[in-house]
Amino acid sequence: MKTLKNYFAMAALCAVIFGCSDDDPAPVQTKDGVISSQSDVDLDAADLKGEITANITLSSAQEWNLTGPLSVASGAKLTIEAGTVIKAQAGGTNVYIAVEQGALIEANGTAAAPIKMTSSAASPASGDWGGLLIMGNAPISGGGTATTEVVDYTYGGTSTTDNSGTITYLMIEYTGARINGDKEFNGLTLYGVGSATTINNVAILYGDDDAIEFFGGSVSVSNLLAVNAKDDMFDWTQGYVGQNNTNFYGLRTAGFVAVTSDPRGIEADGNLDGNSPNDAGQSNPKIDGITIIHNAAVEMSDIVKIRRGSGAVITNLYVALGAGATAGDLVDYYDSKGVAIDATSVSGTANPANGLNIADIKNSGTTDNITLTTTATTTITSGTTPSVNTSIFAWTGFSF
Repeated sequence: MKTLKNYFAMAALCAVIFGCSDDDPAPVQTKDGVISSQSDVDLDAADLKGEITANITLSSAQEWNLTGPLSVASGAKLTIEAGTVIKAQAGGTNVYIAVEQGALIEANGTAAAPIKMTSSAASPASGDWGGLLIMGNAPISGGGTATTEVVDYTYGGTSTTDNSGTITYLMIEYTGARINGDKEFNGLTLYGVGSATTINNVAILYGDDDAIEFFGGSVSVSNLLAVNAKDDMFDWTQGYVGQNNTNFYGLRTAGFVAVTSDPRGIEADGNLDGNSPNDAGQSNPKIDGITIIHNAAVEMSDIVKIRRGSGAVITNLYVALGAGATAGDLVDYYDSKGVAIDATSVSGTANPANGLNIADIKNSGTTDNITLTTTATTTITSGTTPSVNTSIFAWTGFSF
C-alpha cells in the first residue's frame, strides 16, 4: 500500500542525507476502509467493517465485532471458518454483511462448530442489525439488473448457474433493521443468486422482518429453519425459480406476539411487488418438505400466500396452530394485483386442532368489480405429523 511503499523511499533518502539507521521504526499504518490483505490494519476483530478486495479469512480463534457495513467486492472472497462468532453492533441499518456480484462467500461451519452471526447487545432484540445480503448474476423477472431494496447494490443478470459461494451450518440472529415502513433488512436476503451457489443448514432466528427472502435467482436451499420472524417466514419475489428446495421449518413460538400487520408463513410474488404483471420469467420455485407451526396467540394473515403471477410446486406441506393462534387463510392464491398461475400446486397435511380449517382455500377474489381466479390445485388432508423432522436442526441448540 502507499504508506509502506513511501516508507522504503523515505528510508533510502534518510540514509543518504541524515545517516538514519535501519533500526528506525516503520510508520504506523492508518485505516482507509479497504481490506486488501490478511495483514491489513482494517481487518480488525474489534472493529470489523469496510470493503474486502482480496481473499480474506475470518478466523474462529477470536470473536469478530461487526461495527459497520462489511462488503465483499467483485473478484474477492470472504472465508469464515467453522465455529466463528460475529457479533454485530446493535444500532441498525448501517451494520450488515454484503456479498456483491462476482464475489464469493465461503462460510463453511459444521454441525459441531456452526458459524454464528448475532447481535452484540447485552439484551439482543429483533432489528438490532441488518443481516446478510448476497447479490448474484442470475435472472430476475423482466430481465436485466436491479438495485437492492435497502442499500445500493446491483443484482440480476443472465447467468442461471452463477456461483456466489457456499454457506452451511450458519445461524443468523436479531436482524431486520428497518429504514422505514417499506424498506427493511431480512435475516438472509438472496438477490439474483445462481444455482451453483450452495446453501444448506441455515437457521434464522428473531428477525424484525422476513427470515429469508429471495429476489429472483435460481439458488436452492435445504434444511432451513426460521424461528420468530416478525413478518414472513419464507418470502420470494421478482422471478425466483429455485427447483431443489427441501426441508423448510418455520416456527412462531407461543410467547412471540410482536408481529407485523400481515405476517405469513409463505409470501410469494411472481414479480416485484406485483407492479409488473407482464414481466417474463416470473417466480415458480419447487419446495419438497415444509412445516409451518404458528403457536403465538396472534393472527397469521395467511399461512400460505401465493399471488401476483407466481407459481409454485409445494409438496409435503404441514401446518399446525397452537392454542390461541389464528390464521386468516390456510392457502390463499388471490391478491388485488394478481393471482397465482394455474400450474401452481400445493399438497400436504394440516392439523385441524385449535380451529384450523383445513378446507380454507381461496382461489379467487374481487376488487373494483373485477374477479380474478386461478385453477391452482390444492390437496390438504388431515394429519398430525410434521413433514420436516426437527432433529436435522439439533446443531442449532434450539429447543423446540
